[in-house]
Amino acid sequence: MTVRLTVAQALVRFLSVQYSERDGVRQRLIAGTLGIFGHGNVAGVGQALLQAELEDPTALPYILSRNEQAMVHTAAAFARTRDRLQTYACTASVGPGSTNMVTGAALATINRLPVLILPSDVFATRVATPVLQELESFAAGDVSVNDAFRPVSKYFDRVWRPEQLPSALLNAMRVLTDPVETGAVTLALPQDVQAEAYDWPEELFAERTWYVARPLPEASIVDKSVDLLRSAQRPLIVAGGGVHYSGAEDALRAFAEATGIPVAETQAGKGSLTYDHPQSMGAVGSTGTTAANALAREADLVIGIGTRYSDFTTASRTAFANPAVRFVNINVARFDSAKHAGLPLVADAREALVSLGSALGDWSVDSKYTSTATELSRNWDGIVSAHYKPSDEVTGKLAEGLLTQGQVLGAVNELSAASDVVVCAAGSMPGDLHKLWRTRDPKGYHVEYGFSCMGYEIAGGLGVRLGAPERDVFVMVGDGSYLMMSSELATAVQENLKIIVVLVQNHGFASIGALSESLGSQRFGTAYRKRTGDGRLDGDYLPVDLAANVRSFGIDVLDVRSLDELEKAIHTAKAATGPIAIHVTTDPLIGAPDSEAWWDVPVSEVSELQSTQAAAASYEESKKAQQGYLTPVEGD
Repeated sequence: MTVRLTVAQALVRFLSVQYSERDGVRQRLIAGTLGIFGHGNVAGVGQALLQAELEDPTALPYILSRNEQAMVHTAAAFARTRDRLQTYACTASVGPGSTNMVTGAALATINRLPVLILPSDVFATRVATPVLQELESFAAGDVSVNDAFRPVSKYFDRVWRPEQLPSALLNAMRVLTDPVETGAVTLALPQDVQAEAYDWPEELFAERTWYVARPLPEASIVDKSVDLLRSAQRPLIVAGGGVHYSGAEDALRAFAEATGIPVAETQAGKGSLTYDHPQSMGAVGSTGTTAANALAREADLVIGIGTRYSDFTTASRTAFANPAVRFVNINVARFDSAKHAGLPLVADAREALVSLGSALGDWSVDSKYTSTATELSRNWDGIVSAHYKPSDEVTGKLAEGLLTQGQVLGAVNELSAASDVVVCAAGSMPGDLHKLWRTRDPKGYHVEYGFSCMGYEIAGGLGVRLGAPERDVFVMVGDGSYLMMSSELATAVQENLKIIVVLVQNHGFASIGALSESLGSQRFGTAYRKRTGDGRLDGDYLPVDLAANVRSFGIDVLDVRSLDELEKAIHTAKAATGPIAIHVTTDPLIGAPDSEAWWDVPVSEVSELQSTQAAAASYEESKKAQQGYLTPVEGD
């Protein structure tokens, strides 16, 4: 039997009956569609979604977005919140509508998050070429702007003919549900093909379940890992995002408690242990705690769990400074498990930890090492408290109405519920949050730092709220990121998605300003100022009223000018039933406590500026500590 539908109608019907299942728990794989319609998809996917909504509004719910890049961020944040077991599809029109999604695709792929992207494409028949918004290639007739998705997608296909749709869809679902291969999946849809009718086999639209496996570790590799652990004096666990995606938090806690091994966390892995757990050392690397970084410098064995070892995690390969350091890498992806010449324990994180714990028996590290780690962690916690409530000496330097960023983060952290989620992505706040945020719930911390994409925050906050509607979501966003992509506030109002936007005004790019200064570039081009008569951007700060801008979306804004006002505003926001914002101005020159770690950003080798010359000399000195991490795990 066959069913006559357009390609777009067949696509929508297929997506509505796809499911993922892990550990016996089954859920809809594609929770809905985020989209913006234009001439490339309004008569194809748009018509199909309308028809589906009229038949059954719950089949594949449609959400109107305001920015194509933002809607992919929303889908990625939703997928992360749902442990990569669910996602959204994103549809856009030909040309700029589609290419706007490329940044979102890169973010999803870098962070290993499943997102289905459906960019509209040029006419397959080419009867009217060139059409509006079509890029013509002088070298090839089958190239369109959508080919830009190829390098940032884990799977790419273009459906030139209806007959190609089933294989494209099955491959798309395969990649979306594969914890190793997942990322952005792009199916480019020529606009004429979307509207073309075809007789489809009924089997295409039967419910289909995609099973998400838990790969088991190889016994011989477990044995080698155990040998390395037993011979280690100062082992350190680095918990990455894979801990959360595999639901391995309980297994990690049991393993750490049984062995006494301290645990440091990457940005994606933060919350793997609660901040007050005895084995929790907090963040590691360039934005790490002094506790985690002190242990990292001396570690003779690093057990990486679900981490891709970004340069921030390794402090550009200076964090793990012991010349004899070895690595055991637990990861579902062999690509990541082989990094740093480590022993590749290719497996699901939860299953690997259970196997290691069983094989180790009653082995544990020396109690003196555990005590040292606990003391280091306690000392750092005191530093955090002092930053949340700075001394009169510090606050006395603040202009009236200004707070430190630490005060803002501290107030939100202490007055939010343990189950609330903090969302951030770019600027100075992700680093401060990584160091300072006291995570009390595995899902309480959501900072996108794989791509560190400005503009992710509000869109990402919507995705978190869609994925966890029972939780309050605090979106921490600086003025720089806000000005890049505030449009999804309209979507928050449209869907009545309660997010609490904490909008921090510091008149520019605080993070890059500090980095610029450290590199000898004197914060050039990082402040929002007027141009002066001599042609420089060093005049008065721009009189931009961000609070008024937020209000223009129909959202209440709580303006605060003191810590007491901020605390009252947080209580008010918690009681709200819809989106709400808190507007606060901070001093960008008062930063977070030092991580005692480095980040490799090259400095100009020659310069007439003394500040740059000094930075270059410092850079060359720091570069000497960089390591190759090439020591084999077995033998010398």
